Amino acid sequence: MERHNLVFTGSGGQGVITAAVILAETAVLHEGLVAVQSQTYGAAARGGSTRADVIIAKSEILFPKVLQPNLLVSLTQEAYSLNYPILRPGGILISDPKFVNTEKKVDAIAIQLPMYQGVMDEIGKPIVYNVCMLGAVARIIGIVKPESIMKVLETRIPRGFLEMNQKALELGYDMAAPYENFMN
Repeated sequence: MERHNLVFTGSGGQGVITAAVILAETAVLHEGLVAVQSQTYGAAARGGSTRADVIIAKSEILFPKVLQPNLLVSLTQEAYSLNYPILRPGGILISDPKFVNTEKKVDAIAIQLPMYQGVMDEIGKPIVYNVCMLGAVARIIGIVKPESIMKVLETRIPRGFLEMNQKALELGYDMAAPYENFMN
């Protein structure tokens, strides 16, 4: 695919914006792609709605906002309800069944992965939930490698937390194995 239009949604404190920033940096710094990232916050710093747009392409990007994503990540029911209508026909929705009950939409592929439960079972700390989600997204879009994401994480996360983040990244990547390169 020439261009990936991604929207990450959730609530403040879940790390969806951080995940989007890391994905965009990975694409540009380690995969030789062009990327832009923008975000919006709800009224509350924690618990309010958040949205981050990421466009990744092989050529110049002229408009930084995603109007119709071909991949939408929704980590809360509110985020899902607000943003599901913008998903492009034939697009992919990634959500967690613990937090999101999806409705059928004929033209979209809904992928529900138990990321939160996986993080709690394997790592025991919800702080890396967003990195687990990022691992799943990486596998599904198929244009950034987990090793490249780790290179960016190494510049953003204290050394003592790298192992935990790597486990979360691998967990999400493994969960999404049935959907590998779904967007390519």
